[in-house]
Amino acid sequence: MKVAYVFSTSGHTASYKLGQMILPQLEDGSHGVEVVGMFFFDDNTYLLRAGDPQGERLAEVAREQGMLLMLCDQCAIARGLAEGEPRAATPVGTVEGVKVGCFPDLYGALAGNPPDHVITL
Repeated sequence: MKVAYVFSTSGHTASYKLGQMILPQLEDGSHGVEVVGMFFFDDNTYLLRAGDPQGERLAEVAREQGMLLMLCDQCAIARGLAEGEPRAATPVGTVEGVKVGCFPDLYGALAGNPPDHVITL
């Protein structure tokens, strides 16, 4: 089974649920499903700043497993993690391999390897 995660809840959803629960399982191969992508909103985008220990670990897992990491373009621009305009922004100061975009960009990026389920946290 393939899943994609959307981290939309304000607060420290990504740093806690992803960093303390999901990421360790992805690293040790016990998560139980193939994660094809993760999409980050609001302050959850900060997890993917260059140098963030959890973000760097996640970037390594994403690279090894072929997982998409994408930031909401407007959220990333507002937080200094992307430059440009919505739907035409590029990441800045993020871990390696991060993309920025809006839902149409997410759909396009996952089209070649679509998830069976999308889980919003």
